[in-house]
Amino acid sequence: MTKSFYFGVILLLSFFCHDVKAQVERVNAIGIADTIHTRPIEVVADRVSGFTISRMNDIEAGVIYAGKKTEVVIMKELTANLSTNNSRQIFSGVAGLNIWESDAAGVQLGIGGRGLSPNRSSNFTLRQNGYDISADPLGYPESYYTPPAEALDRVEVVRGAGSLRYGTQFGGMVNFVFRDGGNGNPIEANASLTGGSFGFAAGFARVGGTTGGVTYTSFYQFKRSDGWRANSEFDMHTAYVSAKYPVTDAFTLKADYTFMTHKAHQPGGLSDAMFAANAQQSVRARNWFSVNWNLASITADYLVTDHTTIHTIIFGNASSRDAIGDLNRITMADLGGNRTLIAGTFQNIGLESSITSDFLLGDKVSTVVSGIRLFSGTTTQDQGSPTNQGSSYKFPNKNAAAFSEVLIKLTDDFSVTPGARLEYISTRANGWYTTQVTDFAGNVVADSTINENRTNNRVVGLFGVGLQYAVPNSVVFYANASQNYRSITFSDLRISNPNLKIDPSIHDERGYTIDVGVRGALTEIIQLNASAFYLRYNDKIGEVLRSDEAPLYLPYRFRTNISDAYTAGAEFVADVALRDAFALSAHNPDVHLLVNATVLDGRYINTENTSIKNKKVELVPNYIFRTTLRATYQGFAASIMWSAVGQQFTDATNATFSASAVNGIVPAYNVADLSLKYGRAWWSIDANINNIFDARYFTRRADSYPGPGIIPAEPLSMFLTFRASL
Repeated sequence: MTKSFYFGVILLLSFFCHDVKAQVERVNAIGIADTIHTRPIEVVADRVSGFTISRMNDIEAGVIYAGKKTEVVIMKELTANLSTNNSRQIFSGVAGLNIWESDAAGVQLGIGGRGLSPNRSSNFTLRQNGYDISADPLGYPESYYTPPAEALDRVEVVRGAGSLRYGTQFGGMVNFVFRDGGNGNPIEANASLTGGSFGFAAGFARVGGTTGGVTYTSFYQFKRSDGWRANSEFDMHTAYVSAKYPVTDAFTLKADYTFMTHKAHQPGGLSDAMFAANAQQSVRARNWFSVNWNLASITADYLVTDHTTIHTIIFGNASSRDAIGDLNRITMADLGGNRTLIAGTFQNIGLESSITSDFLLGDKVSTVVSGIRLFSGTTTQDQGSPTNQGSSYKFPNKNAAAFSEVLIKLTDDFSVTPGARLEYISTRANGWYTTQVTDFAGNVVADSTINENRTNNRVVGLFGVGLQYAVPNSVVFYANASQNYRSITFSDLRISNPNLKIDPSIHDERGYTIDVGVRGALTEIIQLNASAFYLRYNDKIGEVLRSDEAPLYLPYRFRTNISDAYTAGAEFVADVALRDAFALSAHNPDVHLLVNATVLDGRYINTENTSIKNKKVELVPNYIFRTTLRATYQGFAASIMWSAVGQQFTDATNATFSASAVNGIVPAYNVADLSLKYGRAWWSIDANINNIFDARYFTRRADSYPGPGIIPAEPLSMFLTFRASL
């Protein structure tokens, strides 16, 4: 079946290419070809200097963004703590993100939104320079690697309508784009050194340039810290190298490689009482976590004609992660017995190729983007202790997809973008697990091994449409509706965790996303992006609180398809240039006020289960509010940011408390940050104070690593960075 599907996709594209050729000939024959300019191989959006929020162009690098909710974080406009990858500061201009703050240095990004879990950003398709960086985008869509903020040019965010182009997900896509060495100089370099609270130290060095026609970039970063809490030290190394070469005027090749290694001591979670008494304490001294990440890609861009380009990426991932520790409830002391080791490896390779072509519809030039995705990966996961090997599994995963979207210009200002995606997914699980029965004294009275082989093949079709009306040199009104689909993950198939049990009949989720919004410049003073959305989940996977049988009745999370659910809300981001608003001269400081506000509501519906009917969807705070005041003047820059996030639940029953601390309320919290910078021609100094009022709060209750239990957020901490450039 897989070979037939691949053949059908290739055949479809061959017919499409033939039709494109005919359309191009028609364009030239009509005599208006001089109105269609040569399509650049790489397109960088026209960003407005001074503003931190922007949007994607209607078409970029083989993707149609017209009619979709898009946001772009422009790194050079930020005054933020880049050395620690501070997520709440970097994403301060992106609406509605719920951010988990599980470590002090931004080692693992945890962002979610619209009721989707932030756990390792698994509900977003995470990409770097346009290709996947997660362990397995379908079977294990968690990313243990986050690109260093100091190396980035920008971060691109596309919401749920990106499913037609980027695959089956509800959250959207986040793409980290590195700075390249394409300024024309043979060599350019920059470096930084950072020292901070709790023994934090970091170094970053980057070299890039263009020589002999080759544009190259490389960097290395090191981070280490003793940590605020006991048993929380870590060190991390990241390296990257890339080279781009124009083989001909029409054909360009680029290759890159990324390596990251990370080892961290994990202090474990806390109960509610422990957190209230002393949030700094640690009751786990033997929990460790390590990651080795290897990514590589080859990108080819080919300008077929002035109106047709082909963009192809081949990418691969060969990585591993090991977690060892005591997974028992945090209220149970670690008595020094055997720990649980979860060891995983991830090996995958994929290809994405798209064709972008202009064609005439009436007297208007429209654009079609069609392409394919081929992916094959294998994940292995072993779990157990030296005396009890609990399970050993291999998870092969294959995926093939064909997609197409058409940007149809009905008028110069109004366009419609219909699209479709056909996805073939094959997920298998081959392995075994053990079961044990113990007496009241804890002695094993029965022990058995169960072999298991599962195969799940399915074909999924997704459809969507976007509308866009652009007021010339002003704002853009947009609307879209797209179907979404999310495959069950390998963790849903098999994992042993005393705090979590999985329904053996758990299955994939379906739904759709609707966005209506406006973005752009109201005047030269205000840049905004405001929208309303509705996200519908059918058979939403979630967790409810249950208890063991007598005599212990210990609580645990039960993961299953709970019921249908929705999340709805309004998202608003505005960046106001206050100096221009008050008509002050350019001799005054340039001051910007960024306001980012979201209101949300999510409910479980269409269920007779009274424990969850009309209950709030977990991880949906009523509000998320972030505002930043920043000023620049003669080499000096300052930024103060305030974040306020409302109360949220962590399970579908809306439990306010559990003895294990893995369920319960995440209380509303407020946190403020201050960033200062002073720079001259070739050097600068950054000073950052995170959590300036030393608030005690937490954003996460973990059911396993790095918990279980409450993971406290970092207290007041200070960092000083020296930067130099050549």
